[in-house]
Amino acid sequence: MRKTFTLLAAIFLMATGWAQSPQKMSYQAVIRDATDHLVTTQIGMKISILQGSAAGTLVFAETQTPTPNVNGLVTIKIGEGTPVTGTIAAIDWSAGPYFIKTETDPAGGTTYSITGSSELLSVPYALYAKTAGGHYIGELFGGGIVVSVWKTSGVEHGLVASLADISAALAWSDVTNASAGATSALDGQTNTAAILLQSATAPASLACKNHAGGGFNDWYLPSIWELKECYNAGYIVNTVLGATNGFQFAAYWSSTENSSTQAWYLLFNTGIMGSDAAKGNNGRVRAVRKF
Repeated sequence: MRKTFTLLAAIFLMATGWAQSPQKMSYQAVIRDATDHLVTTQIGMKISILQGSAAGTLVFAETQTPTPNVNGLVTIKIGEGTPVTGTIAAIDWSAGPYFIKTETDPAGGTTYSITGSSELLSVPYALYAKTAGGHYIGELFGGGIVVSVWKTSGVEHGLVASLADISAALAWSDVTNASAGATSALDGQTNTAAILLQSATAPASLACKNHAGGGFNDWYLPSIWELKECYNAGYIVNTVLGATNGFQFAAYWSSTENSSTQAWYLLFNTGIMGSDAAKGNNGRVRAVRKF
């Protein structure tokens, strides 16, 4: 006779630990037979992932034949079994909820007599990010650390800051009395190109352009609003990178100029933006790039 247990009574789903491989997840359960005795010999298992409800659409299934330990505890990695339906990689984790269903044959075959199901209340971030494009502030990505994320037309983009300041003291430019046309508050890449077109040796812009973090060659001096995004992410950035490589309580140059002699900057100790700094003054420099 088929005996059905609720998951909590017969198969204890532990806090799901996600394996190093982004296509696997760890699962533990205590296996008992129909007489409530612990099973310690090889068993047959079928693991399914259902979309929408406990009786929802089957999106993934596989079989495994693990052996529980002396306490009836079986540990498997979902994604390492014999495929039946679908793949872990093809699941769109953003389209949940998802439920995990386990079917067990204590005799080691495919006559499954113990079943259980439970909602996956937390989704592995690595898997969610892979299918949903989930980059996040503080992520080490793209040769630096992500400080801002947004979507345009459903496509995810982000702003990445270098993993440390490029310099503690560089002038905005060595041309201090003529406009470079670097007036955008949004587009630091265009500003940087304009500054270097005016002077190929403009210190702050050149240092950013020459930065090669992560092997990328599209780093630039951030615009004032891009610099503000760096400031807004300061708590997370400094938590991840630490005090030495994080942002400092000091004035950072933006690539946005205010006049022929002055440019915008941001005080990271107060969050105040200023536009009256002489281009020949020294300021801290942090490079950014976009993805």
